[in-house]
Amino acid sequence: MKRLNSLMVLLVAMFVFLTIAGCSGGDEESNAGSGDGGDGTNDGEVVTIKWYNWDNDVMGATTQKYIEEFEKENPNIKVESVPLVPGDSLASLQNLDILLSSGEEVDVISFPNADSLYQRAELGALASLNDFYEEEGIDPTEVYYVNPSVGDDYYGIQFNATTNFVLLNKDALDEAGLEVPKIGWTWDDFAEYAEKLTVEKDGKKMHGAYFHSWSLYMNPIAQTLMKHPFLFEDGTTNFSDPSFKKMFEMRKELEEKGYAKSYSDVLGAELGYRSEFFNESAAMLLTGSWMIGEAGDTEINPHDFTTAFAPVPVLNEGDEFAAFMGGNFLAIGNSSTKKEESYKFARFVSENLSEGRVELPGLKQGDARPVVERIIEGNEELIDVESLMYTLFDEEVNYLDASQVSIGYGRELESILSDGFAKYMLNDESIDEVIDWMIEEATKVIDKNS
Repeated sequence: MKRLNSLMVLLVAMFVFLTIAGCSGGDEESNAGSGDGGDGTNDGEVVTIKWYNWDNDVMGATTQKYIEEFEKENPNIKVESVPLVPGDSLASLQNLDILLSSGEEVDVISFPNADSLYQRAELGALASLNDFYEEEGIDPTEVYYVNPSVGDDYYGIQFNATTNFVLLNKDALDEAGLEVPKIGWTWDDFAEYAEKLTVEKDGKKMHGAYFHSWSLYMNPIAQTLMKHPFLFEDGTTNFSDPSFKKMFEMRKELEEKGYAKSYSDVLGAELGYRSEFFNESAAMLLTGSWMIGEAGDTEINPHDFTTAFAPVPVLNEGDEFAAFMGGNFLAIGNSSTKKEESYKFARFVSENLSEGRVELPGLKQGDARPVVERIIEGNEELIDVESLMYTLFDEEVNYLDASQVSIGYGRELESILSDGFAKYMLNDESIDEVIDWMIEEATKVIDKNS
């Protein structure tokens, strides 16, 4: 597996930790956890583990419910939630690195994505989960959608899941005589829908689709149907993939025909994607699972139409549908002397589908529909619940496992994508010249960091 990592600052910060971890590597108690015989109770002694996260007040209320439920079932294990920087996952990771480099004992850690977890696992800061999985008798690939691993070792337990889909104005679909799309619809189909959904309504134009300023909307294929948004699994740039040319050209054509607002207008007017959809300035919006709770909520987003859901389109008819899934992950610090208790808690939280859960789980097993029902409770009147459940849970819905490529220079590649997109959309430069430029610039960045 090829790894690409340029986080030299993190490497230096972790040096002290690695020295300490190396000196204690043969410590049987440290490797085994609490030495309690595997039941996590430590012969009746009450032990306390710490869960490092970035909870704010709202998130903390949910966390406390998880802890209370766990402690009720495991009275000899107490859990202390430790928000490092409330509401800021990036700053929390920086503080986490300081703790790790100082040799602080760290038990359970929340990570906002697989990439941030990889970076610490590769430096030896996290404990392998393989022995725990083996002892419990489970195959994590049969339990979770995404399982971050380095080599043959698993390091992350998927806590919750995020995925992408398309929101559609169901009332507009009905008026245009269009069905709610199913798995396998293509971006060409999306363009046809955009044309038919572009109408004048109450003296105001409703565009067929809205594309926001984020890189997600520059090439949705790379962002939603590939394991890594910027790289192939061999570590080379994916800007050479045919989808970039296809999506750039389709986006410009939709704008030129008036089926979507122009990129220049999106940037200049600083438009908001929520308001564009719920104010009926656009009939379709590519977005993600964080919007489930907002669809149908007329207090947050005043509107009176029904929202339908559809899977992300594929590039070509007949292409297999396997979507990227993100999410948060839990890991165990290698410095923890309570690894078994930490593992037990992390597994409990990941599989908890009780009233406390307000986000989609990363579980393949278990019925997550009640979780979705809780998220949309009270807003069902303006939600096409059937299409929502289909988009999330149909048996044809498949998700990609985590990419095996980890980098610390994603922002540089994202900047090249944004610059290339602007060259084509705003400066009218040749599509072929733009793609060649993107490939060349990305390759320079990759080579520099290899």
